[in-house]
Amino acid sequence: MLSHKLAAWAAALLMAVTGSTAGSAETTSVAITYIIDHPAIDAARRGIVDELAEAGYKEGENLTLHVQSAQGSMPTQIQIAKTFAGLKPDLLIAISTPSAQALQSTAGDIPVLFSAVTDPVDAKLVKSVNEPGGNITGTSDKQPFGPTLELIKMLVPDAKTLGVVYNAGEANSVAQVEDLKSELSDYGLALEESSASQTAMVADAAVSLAGRADAILIPTDSTVVAAVESVVNVGKKAKVPVFASDTDSVKRGALAALGFDYYKLGRLTGRMAVRVLKGESPATIPVGVLDTQELYLNTSSAKAMGVTIPGGLLETATKVIE
Repeated sequence: MLSHKLAAWAAALLMAVTGSTAGSAETTSVAITYIIDHPAIDAARRGIVDELAEAGYKEGENLTLHVQSAQGSMPTQIQIAKTFAGLKPDLLIAISTPSAQALQSTAGDIPVLFSAVTDPVDAKLVKSVNEPGGNITGTSDKQPFGPTLELIKMLVPDAKTLGVVYNAGEANSVAQVEDLKSELSDYGLALEESSASQTAMVADAAVSLAGRADAILIPTDSTVVAAVESVVNVGKKAKVPVFASDTDSVKRGALAALGFDYYKLGRLTGRMAVRVLKGESPATIPVGVLDTQELYLNTSSAKAMGVTIPGGLLETATKVIE
């Protein structure tokens, strides 16, 4: 009886570690990791998995899928990267810049794809967007700030100062703030910065901008987006309009965003994953980007933040949350 129990325990352990059992038809292994859980990252992950399934790579049939969040901890992310590399999967996928950097440093000869990395060149992940080189490529969520700044000036025409909450320790976010600085003067705006190195610090960072900024912009920063409700609450209390760079944040209370649909970005990443699994080298696959931005508006947040949205703008929005 004891030997049977031990055998059952061993089988369960094997299944937990590998995601498969002996005799299964699973032949392809993919590992996905991301720095923290939030809706935009979740949407990208779903897009990747759905695209793999549509191409015939289905978990439980012919695909072993390992998925792990670092819960906002870089040391944990590095450990996950080492563990995943040790599993020797057919493909490693990272969602967010810190996750991609961690996988790149541990992957060895395992191909790596990234998703939702704003500036892969500045983050030293690829040599160029057209010719990545090395063993890594992926998709970028980099978008011009000009249209967003035009939107902010349309909705808050008297704004003189724009506040930004970001993680100054994340290369992706620093690059965005530098790009933002280069465009602000064209719109008559000055910049007030507030950094949060951890999600738990986002609320205080947002509070520090109340009274200093006429509007707040949240970049595609995983640390801040994970706590976007904290920024929204500050905006409502202080009557400071809060704008986002990803559309999922509007569903969570930001007034508006002109950005990408991260599920679609995940689907694009998934199509690239299929190409790599079929034998293409990441070195020769250009970094992918979406070619359209979508406008999301939140009318209840607009009212709470003291903003009137013109009817014409509401008509052009991709989605209006009430």
